[in-house]
Amino acid sequence: MFEILVVIAFVFLMVKFLGLAFKIAWGLAKVVAFFLFILALPALIVCVLFASGLVLLLPLALILAAIGLLGASS
Repeated sequence: MFEILVVIAFVFLMVKFLGLAFKIAWGLAKVVAFFLFILALPALIVCVLFASGLVLLLPLALILAAIGLLGASS
């Protein structure tokens, strides 16, 4: 009878410890995600501005290339 009570107590404690471990892991994951978001957001903004800047500069580069070719031929 004592053995069954000890097994039940250990199973109960194991479930409680697993619940605590999941809560700690979830909290730590939220903290890590928060810091990654803080670090990644400025990098994302810079990359978007750089990529959109290249998209905007492409027609300008083509126009300047056409002007350069036309000016070199005459």
